[in-house]
Amino acid sequence: MANVIAVCRSDKKGTKKQDVKEGLLKDDFGLVGDAHADCCTHRQVSLLAVESIDKMRALGLELSPGDFAENLTTEGIELISLPVGTRMSVGEQIILEVTQIGKECHAGCAIFQQVGKCIMPDEGVFTKVIRGGTVKVGDKIKVG
Repeated sequence: MANVIAVCRSDKKGTKKQDVKEGLLKDDFGLVGDAHADCCTHRQVSLLAVESIDKMRALGLELSPGDFAENLTTEGIELISLPVGTRMSVGEQIILEVTQIGKECHAGCAIFQQVGKCIMPDEGVFTKVIRGGTVKVGDKIKVG
């Protein structure tokens, strides 16, 4: 079964995020306290699978959840196979809707500067918060 293995936020855009273990996802806004949270965007919460991070670890890099500036690090779900418009429930309350897969990477991000490569452009998934609530490490993720 798929689950959340990290809840990450940062004060500034373009930087690594820190795993805070738990946070509040606000309807049509994002993760409260995170630099990327905004009511006026379709990229309110970013997700990245630990399986994607493991690909970079296989290159010899020491990486942790949040290093790619994702809000939620997941395990056991193939995020990039979810079509735009897919809804997923996280924990008991939260509903996220996939709005974008991948993104244009800016050369100034912390990971790109460190290793010259970033997986978010191909494997990062962005969502909008349809129904918010508290998200925490260990929360189950269900598609549909």
